[in-house]
Amino acid sequence: MKRLLILSVLVLTAYATASACTNFIVTRGASTDGSILVSYAADSHALYGALYHTQGGKHKAGEMLPVINWDEGNYLTDIPQVPVTYTTNGNMNEHSLIIAETTYGGRSELEDKTGKIDYGSLIYITLQRAKTAREAILMIAELANTHGYASSGESFSIADTEEAWIMELIGKGFKDDGKGGNLNKGIVWVARRIPDGYVSAHANQARITTFPMNDPENCLYAPDVISFAREQGYFSGKDEEFSFSDAYAPADFGALRGCEARVWAFFRTVADGMDRYEDYAMGHNPKNKMPLWVKPSKKVSPKTVFDCMRDHYEGTKMDMTKDLGAGGHACPYRWRPMYWEVDGVEYCNERATATQQTGFWFVAQARPWAPKDMGILWFGVDDAATSCLTPIYCSSTEVPECFREGNGSMLEYSPTSAFWLFNRTTNFAYMRYDMIAADIRKVTDEWENRMLREADVIDQKVAPLKEKTRRKALTAYSVSTAELLFGRWQSLNSYLLVKYVDGNLKSEQADVLSYLDKDASHKHWVENGNGRQIPGKIQFPGYNEAWKRAVAKDNGEILKVIK
Repeated sequence: MKRLLILSVLVLTAYATASACTNFIVTRGASTDGSILVSYAADSHALYGALYHTQGGKHKAGEMLPVINWDEGNYLTDIPQVPVTYTTNGNMNEHSLIIAETTYGGRSELEDKTGKIDYGSLIYITLQRAKTAREAILMIAELANTHGYASSGESFSIADTEEAWIMELIGKGFKDDGKGGNLNKGIVWVARRIPDGYVSAHANQARITTFPMNDPENCLYAPDVISFAREQGYFSGKDEEFSFSDAYAPADFGALRGCEARVWAFFRTVADGMDRYEDYAMGHNPKNKMPLWVKPSKKVSPKTVFDCMRDHYEGTKMDMTKDLGAGGHACPYRWRPMYWEVDGVEYCNERATATQQTGFWFVAQARPWAPKDMGILWFGVDDAATSCLTPIYCSSTEVPECFREGNGSMLEYSPTSAFWLFNRTTNFAYMRYDMIAADIRKVTDEWENRMLREADVIDQKVAPLKEKTRRKALTAYSVSTAELLFGRWQSLNSYLLVKYVDGNLKSEQADVLSYLDKDASHKHWVENGNGRQIPGKIQFPGYNEAWKRAVAKDNGEILKVIK
């Protein structure tokens, strides 16, 4: 997502302070089931979590398509529509083509204020028109070069059932042609195919450095990607020494600590030896650069990718649950702004993969063994750490009401909106995170593991059907399953309020899953024995030891008990 800069020293590279995204990519040979996986968290304080749907179809000659800026909502232009478009659900189309993104910004002078197609429109228009990753790469370049690029630097994850790519691009600024036009209209870009058996990632910092110039099977690029950098004074070495990211998005402390650190967190979870890059991730040693991709120590499951999107640097020096900023209940969130100052010394809060300002998130799964219209968009809304993914098949023709655009907004609460329901639950969890988040995680794990098992059953039952019948069945399943999750989360919301209201903790006879499955709340809780549903054995957990010591140090002389 488009980022906002806090400090002038961060003009060149984004620390992603206001809005940012994270992508993890797993190739076929690196996954446990032979699928390709792409994750995405659409993080923005202004973005409402909904599932975008466009129905494919045929179009008349001369029909035009309006381009609306995805971030800002303003009209940009009309472009010619193509004769046939494909159905899309979120960032995946009916052919299992996946496109996700993270904004790195790059050199601000390369933004083109006259551009007519923004990065979000590039994604969703391309999904409607392309079937494969290679087609998508060339189409993105063609659209941006034809209509002018209206955004800053972007990294795209582009994948289909066979291969996965990273494409990085940036505009070329504005050079007046004397007639009000732009001689520099369009983009410079490079795309690299991730080797099968490897994983990659990007998180708001350009990551492609040098690249092969005579290997079109594995690397595609704009013909002027190097010559333009020379013209602008960004590069003066030999062609084979040219680094895209160093030329167009040189990294500073913020880019490493707030962006590359998220990539490192994913890499260290799935691959060995990544702790040697800890100083790079922390922004202390920019020369110790991480590779663009790594080979995992063992094959990566879809559930592992789900859970990597929930990371807060647990188990590292940057663990957000451990320091005083986590409060008395190990809350791994820090409210904005990210940078702050005390006595002339500047500090930063961590920017983890899981963050409170997520609008929607997903793990898209392109599955080579199934018909292409059976790719799965595992979709969720709000903070990944305390929300849940549910399967939406890529060819579905209907959106569940709880995820539907127009069902609520950032300025309008809706009781039937999943975004608002999950936010109610999550914001309550932030108060006593060490306890409430654990209950939520039990429900999340049970649901996601069950859905992954059900996907195998759906394959056997639905894959052999004729296409029209298959898509109808997949739509019905996607909608009904999302509605089931919505109802389950409503029950969870009630459970958590009853259990943790007013900072107390009610004793119970079984765990949260028992409560949700049996729906017998009055029998679930420990009563005082008088048969009037009055709680017994109420617990008062208090605060953790670190917080008590911090309070005693800060105000102990006033709070001390005198005997």
